Amino acid sequence: MSNARNHVTPRSFTRRKFLALAATAGVAAIAIDSALLEPNRPRVVRRDVPLRRWPEPLDGFKIAVLSDFHYDHRFSVHPIHAAVKMVNELNPDLIALAGDFVSIPIFDDDQRRAALAAEPCARLLHQMQAPHGSWAVMGNHDYYTNPAHVTAALQAEGIRVLANESVPIETNSVRFWLAGVNDVTGGSADLGKTLHGTPADEVTVLLAHEPDFVDEASRFPVDLQLSGHSHGGQVRIPFIGPLYLPPLARKYPWGMYRVGALSLYTNPGLGTVGPPFRWNCPPEITLLTLRHAPASS
Repeated sequence: MSNARNHVTPRSFTRRKFLALAATAGVAAIAIDSALLEPNRPRVVRRDVPLRRWPEPLDGFKIAVLSDFHYDHRFSVHPIHAAVKMVNELNPDLIALAGDFVSIPIFDDDQRRAALAAEPCARLLHQMQAPHGSWAVMGNHDYYTNPAHVTAALQAEGIRVLANESVPIETNSVRFWLAGVNDVTGGSADLGKTLHGTPADEVTVLLAHEPDFVDEASRFPVDLQLSGHSHGGQVRIPFIGPLYLPPLARKYPWGMYRVGALSLYTNPGLGTVGPPFRWNCPPEITLLTLRHAPASS
Protein backbone atom coordinates (compact mmCIF):
# COMPACT_ATOMS: atom_id res chain seq x y z
CA MET A 1 0.00 0.00 0.00
CA SER A 2 2.87 2.33 0.80
CA ASN A 3 4.35 1.78 -2.65
CA ALA A 4 1.03 2.58 -4.28
CA ARG A 5 0.76 5.91 -2.50
CA ASN A 6 4.28 6.90 -3.60
CA HIS A 7 3.84 5.83 -7.21
CA VAL A 8 3.95 8.87 -9.53
CA THR A 9 1.22 8.92 -12.15
CA PRO A 10 0.62 11.43 -14.94
CA ARG A 11 -2.22 12.88 -12.92
CA SER A 12 0.04 13.47 -9.92
CA PHE A 13 2.28 15.69 -12.08
CA THR A 14 0.00 18.67 -11.58
CA ARG A 15 -0.08 21.96 -13.40
CA ARG A 16 1.37 23.63 -10.30
CA LYS A 17 4.37 21.32 -10.32
CA PHE A 18 4.87 21.87 -14.02
CA LEU A 19 4.83 25.66 -13.60
CA ALA A 20 7.27 25.45 -10.69
CA LEU A 21 9.64 23.33 -12.76
CA ALA A 22 9.31 25.67 -15.74
CA ALA A 23 9.97 28.71 -13.56
CA THR A 24 13.06 27.09 -12.07
CA ALA A 25 14.34 26.21 -15.54
CA GLY A 26 13.62 29.74 -16.73
CA VAL A 27 15.52 31.33 -13.86
CA ALA A 28 18.45 28.99 -14.47
CA ALA A 29 18.46 29.83 -18.18
CA ILE A 30 18.41 33.57 -17.45
CA ALA A 31 21.24 33.19 -14.95
CA ILE A 32 23.38 31.27 -17.45
CA ASP A 33 22.62 33.75 -20.22
CA SER A 34 23.25 36.87 -18.13
CA ALA A 35 26.49 35.59 -16.59
CA LEU A 36 28.10 33.45 -19.29
CA LEU A 37 26.58 34.12 -22.70
CA GLU A 38 25.29 37.64 -23.25
CA PRO A 39 28.21 39.54 -21.63
CA ASN A 40 30.67 37.81 -23.97
CA ARG A 41 28.80 38.30 -27.24
CA PRO A 42 29.06 41.87 -28.52
CA ARG A 43 26.67 42.84 -31.27
CA VAL A 44 27.15 45.39 -34.02
CA VAL A 45 24.54 48.13 -34.34
CA ARG A 46 24.67 50.13 -37.57
CA ARG A 47 23.07 53.55 -37.83
CA ASP A 48 23.04 56.23 -40.52
CA VAL A 49 23.35 59.70 -39.00
CA PRO A 50 22.17 62.54 -41.26
CA LEU A 51 23.80 65.86 -40.37
CA ARG A 52 22.83 69.03 -42.18
CA ARG A 53 26.29 70.55 -41.88
CA TRP A 54 28.20 67.37 -42.70
CA PRO A 55 30.45 67.98 -45.75
CA GLU A 56 29.14 66.29 -48.87
CA PRO A 57 32.62 64.95 -49.84
CA LEU A 58 32.64 63.08 -46.49
CA ASP A 59 29.26 61.43 -47.02
CA GLY A 60 29.60 57.83 -45.82
CA PHE A 61 32.37 58.49 -43.26
CA LYS A 62 32.20 55.71 -40.67
CA ILE A 63 32.90 55.99 -36.94
CA ALA A 64 33.07 52.92 -34.70
CA VAL A 65 31.97 53.81 -31.15
CA LEU A 66 32.89 51.71 -28.11
CA SER A 67 32.76 52.51 -24.42
CA ASP A 68 32.86 51.25 -20.83
CA PHE A 69 35.46 48.52 -21.15
CA HIS A 70 36.11 48.12 -17.40
CA TYR A 71 39.02 45.82 -18.16
CA ASP A 72 39.71 42.83 -15.95
CA HIS A 73 41.36 39.54 -16.85
CA ARG A 74 38.42 37.34 -15.79
CA PHE A 75 35.33 38.88 -17.33
CA SER A 76 35.50 41.93 -19.61
CA VAL A 77 38.64 40.75 -21.39
CA HIS A 78 36.46 38.35 -23.41
CA PRO A 79 34.06 40.87 -25.01
CA ILE A 80 36.99 43.23 -25.64
CA HIS A 81 38.87 40.47 -27.47
CA ALA A 82 35.77 39.76 -29.56
CA ALA A 83 35.20 43.45 -30.26
CA VAL A 84 38.71 44.01 -31.61
CA LYS A 85 38.20 41.45 -34.37
CA MET A 86 34.69 42.69 -35.13
CA VAL A 87 35.75 46.34 -35.40
CA ASN A 88 38.56 45.52 -37.82
CA GLU A 89 36.09 43.62 -40.00
CA LEU A 90 33.88 46.74 -40.11
CA ASN A 91 36.68 48.88 -41.62
CA PRO A 92 35.72 52.15 -39.88
CA ASP A 93 37.35 55.44 -40.85
CA LEU A 94 37.80 56.45 -37.21
CA ILE A 95 37.41 54.77 -33.81
CA ALA A 96 35.88 56.68 -30.87
CA LEU A 97 36.42 55.30 -27.35
CA ALA A 98 34.03 56.97 -24.92
CA GLY A 99 35.76 56.25 -21.60
CA ASP A 100 35.87 53.94 -18.57
CA PHE A 101 38.83 51.76 -19.47
CA VAL A 102 39.29 50.66 -15.85
CA SER A 103 37.02 50.24 -12.82
CA ILE A 104 36.99 51.92 -9.43
CA PRO A 105 37.68 49.13 -6.89
CA ILE A 106 34.54 48.18 -5.00
CA PHE A 107 35.79 46.19 -2.03
CA ASP A 108 39.14 47.86 -1.37
CA ASP A 109 40.86 51.17 -1.72
CA ASP A 110 43.65 50.02 -4.02
CA GLN A 111 43.29 52.57 -6.79
CA ARG A 112 46.90 52.05 -7.88
CA ARG A 113 46.25 48.38 -8.64
CA ALA A 114 42.99 49.23 -10.40
CA ALA A 115 44.80 51.70 -12.66
CA LEU A 116 47.23 48.98 -13.77
CA ALA A 117 44.40 47.43 -15.79
CA ALA A 118 44.84 50.30 -18.25
CA GLU A 119 47.96 48.74 -19.81
CA PRO A 120 46.48 45.39 -20.93
CA CYS A 121 43.29 47.18 -21.97
CA ALA A 122 45.27 49.63 -24.13
CA ARG A 123 47.30 46.81 -25.68
CA LEU A 124 44.10 45.10 -26.78
CA LEU A 125 42.50 48.28 -28.11
CA HIS A 126 45.70 49.11 -30.00
CA GLN A 127 44.91 46.15 -32.26
CA MET A 128 41.90 47.99 -33.71
CA GLN A 129 42.82 49.84 -36.89
CA ALA A 130 41.29 52.82 -38.69
CA PRO A 131 42.79 55.29 -41.21
CA HIS A 132 42.08 58.25 -38.94
CA GLY A 133 43.11 56.48 -35.76
CA SER A 134 41.60 55.80 -32.35
CA TRP A 135 40.58 58.65 -30.06
CA ALA A 136 39.46 58.54 -26.44
CA VAL A 137 38.17 60.53 -23.49
CA MET A 138 38.31 59.72 -19.80
CA GLY A 139 35.27 58.32 -17.97
CA ASN A 140 34.31 58.66 -14.33
CA HIS A 141 36.00 55.37 -13.37
CA ASP A 142 39.21 56.52 -15.06
CA TYR A 143 39.01 59.90 -13.35
CA TYR A 144 38.47 58.51 -9.85
CA THR A 145 41.15 55.85 -10.28
CA ASN A 146 44.15 57.57 -11.89
CA PRO A 147 43.44 59.58 -15.05
CA ALA A 148 47.11 60.40 -15.67
CA HIS A 149 48.05 56.72 -15.58
CA VAL A 150 45.15 55.67 -17.82
CA THR A 151 45.93 58.46 -20.28
CA ALA A 152 49.61 57.51 -20.43
CA ALA A 153 48.77 53.84 -21.02
CA LEU A 154 46.46 54.66 -23.92
CA GLN A 155 48.79 57.17 -25.55
CA ALA A 156 51.71 54.73 -25.28
CA GLU A 157 49.68 52.46 -27.59
CA GLY A 158 48.93 55.24 -30.08
CA ILE A 159 45.44 56.05 -28.80
CA ARG A 160 45.11 59.82 -28.51
CA VAL A 161 43.24 61.10 -25.44
CA LEU A 162 41.30 64.34 -25.86
CA ALA A 163 41.27 66.41 -22.66
CA ASN A 164 39.18 69.55 -23.22
CA GLU A 165 40.58 69.94 -26.72
CA SER A 166 39.67 69.67 -30.39
CA VAL A 167 41.61 68.42 -33.39
CA PRO A 168 40.90 68.67 -37.12
CA ILE A 169 40.27 65.44 -39.03
CA GLU A 170 41.06 66.03 -42.69
CA THR A 171 40.17 63.85 -45.65
CA ASN A 172 39.18 64.44 -49.28
CA SER A 173 40.49 68.02 -48.95
CA VAL A 174 37.83 68.86 -46.34
CA ARG A 175 37.76 68.55 -42.58
CA PHE A 176 35.66 68.28 -39.47
CA TRP A 177 36.63 68.74 -35.84
CA LEU A 178 36.82 65.98 -33.27
CA ALA A 179 36.47 67.31 -29.73
CA GLY A 180 36.67 65.65 -26.35
CA VAL A 181 35.88 66.89 -22.84
CA ASN A 182 37.20 65.69 -19.52
CA ASP A 183 34.92 63.61 -17.33
CA VAL A 184 31.89 65.62 -16.27
CA THR A 185 31.56 64.11 -12.79
CA GLY A 186 35.11 65.21 -12.03
CA GLY A 187 34.02 68.80 -12.57
CA SER A 188 36.68 69.62 -15.14
CA ALA A 189 34.71 69.36 -18.38
CA ASP A 190 35.06 72.73 -20.13
CA LEU A 191 33.35 72.85 -23.50
CA GLY A 192 34.15 76.52 -24.02
CA LYS A 193 37.85 75.77 -23.70
CA THR A 194 37.47 72.63 -25.79
CA LEU A 195 35.97 74.50 -28.73
CA HIS A 196 38.23 77.55 -28.49
CA GLY A 197 39.72 78.10 -31.92
CA THR A 198 37.29 75.72 -33.60
CA PRO A 199 35.49 77.54 -36.46
CA ALA A 200 31.79 77.75 -35.65
CA ASP A 201 30.89 77.15 -39.30
CA GLU A 202 32.66 73.77 -39.40
CA VAL A 203 31.27 70.46 -38.16
CA THR A 204 32.20 69.28 -34.66
CA VAL A 205 31.85 65.72 -33.34
CA LEU A 206 32.14 65.63 -29.54
CA LEU A 207 33.25 62.79 -27.28
CA ALA A 208 31.78 63.12 -23.79
CA HIS A 209 31.56 60.13 -21.47
CA GLU A 210 28.28 61.14 -19.80
CA PRO A 211 25.38 61.39 -22.28
CA ASP A 212 23.31 63.87 -20.27
CA PHE A 213 26.07 66.42 -20.91
CA VAL A 214 24.29 66.89 -24.23
CA ASP A 215 21.99 69.43 -22.56
CA GLU A 216 25.07 71.62 -22.08
CA ALA A 217 26.61 70.75 -25.46
CA SER A 218 23.43 71.73 -27.31
CA ARG A 219 24.17 75.36 -26.40
CA PHE A 220 27.35 75.21 -28.51
CA PRO A 221 28.00 74.63 -32.24
CA VAL A 222 28.28 70.85 -31.82
CA ASP A 223 26.70 68.58 -34.43
CA LEU A 224 27.08 65.10 -32.92
CA GLN A 225 27.90 63.83 -29.43
CA LEU A 226 29.15 60.30 -28.75
CA SER A 227 28.82 58.96 -25.20
CA GLY A 228 28.72 55.86 -23.00
CA HIS A 229 28.49 55.64 -19.18
CA SER A 230 25.00 54.12 -18.91
CA HIS A 231 25.82 50.46 -19.74
CA GLY A 232 22.29 50.60 -21.12
CA GLY A 233 21.27 49.67 -17.57
CA GLN A 234 23.22 46.37 -17.85
CA VAL A 235 20.08 44.43 -16.80
CA ARG A 236 16.84 45.43 -18.53
CA ILE A 237 13.53 43.93 -17.43
CA PRO A 238 10.90 43.61 -20.18
CA PHE A 239 8.12 46.22 -19.83
CA ILE A 240 10.02 47.83 -16.94
CA GLY A 241 13.39 48.86 -18.32
CA PRO A 242 16.82 49.12 -16.73
CA LEU A 243 17.20 48.23 -13.06
CA TYR A 244 19.69 51.05 -12.52
CA LEU A 245 21.10 53.98 -14.46
CA PRO A 246 23.95 56.11 -13.10
CA PRO A 247 23.65 59.88 -12.68
CA LEU A 248 24.17 61.80 -15.93
CA ALA A 249 22.87 58.84 -17.95
CA ARG A 250 19.21 58.86 -17.00
CA LYS A 251 17.74 61.14 -19.67
CA TYR A 252 19.54 59.62 -22.65
CA PRO A 253 20.53 56.07 -21.63
CA TRP A 254 20.81 54.16 -24.90
CA GLY A 255 20.70 54.80 -28.62
CA MET A 256 20.07 57.82 -30.82
CA TYR A 257 18.56 61.10 -29.64
CA ARG A 258 17.97 64.56 -31.05
CA VAL A 259 18.51 67.49 -28.67
CA GLY A 260 17.91 70.77 -30.43
CA ALA A 261 20.13 70.81 -33.51
CA LEU A 262 22.48 68.23 -32.00
CA SER A 263 22.41 64.46 -32.51
CA LEU A 264 23.50 62.15 -29.67
CA TYR A 265 24.34 58.47 -29.63
CA THR A 266 24.74 56.65 -26.30
CA ASN A 267 26.64 53.38 -26.56
CA PRO A 268 25.70 50.78 -23.88
CA GLY A 269 29.29 49.62 -23.45
CA LEU A 270 31.26 46.40 -23.58
CA GLY A 271 32.08 45.62 -19.95
CA THR A 272 30.25 45.46 -16.65
CA VAL A 273 30.45 47.05 -13.21
CA GLY A 274 29.51 45.22 -10.03
CA PRO A 275 28.10 41.75 -10.77
CA PRO A 276 29.45 40.71 -14.20
CA PHE A 277 25.97 40.26 -15.63
CA ARG A 278 24.14 41.56 -18.67
CA TRP A 279 20.61 40.59 -19.52
CA ASN A 280 18.49 41.93 -22.35
CA CYS A 281 21.30 44.46 -22.78
CA PRO A 282 24.10 43.00 -24.92
CA PRO A 283 27.51 44.65 -25.23
CA GLU A 284 27.57 46.81 -28.33
CA ILE A 285 29.86 48.07 -31.06
CA THR A 286 28.17 50.98 -32.79
CA LEU A 287 29.02 51.76 -36.41
CA LEU A 288 27.76 55.22 -37.33
CA THR A 289 27.74 56.25 -40.98
CA LEU A 290 27.66 60.03 -41.23
CA ARG A 291 25.54 61.39 -44.06
CA HIS A 292 25.29 64.77 -45.69
CA ALA A 293 21.66 65.82 -45.21
CA PRO A 294 20.20 68.49 -47.50
CA ALA A 295 19.03 71.60 -45.67
CA SER A 296 15.41 70.82 -46.56
CA SER A 297 15.48 67.38 -44.89
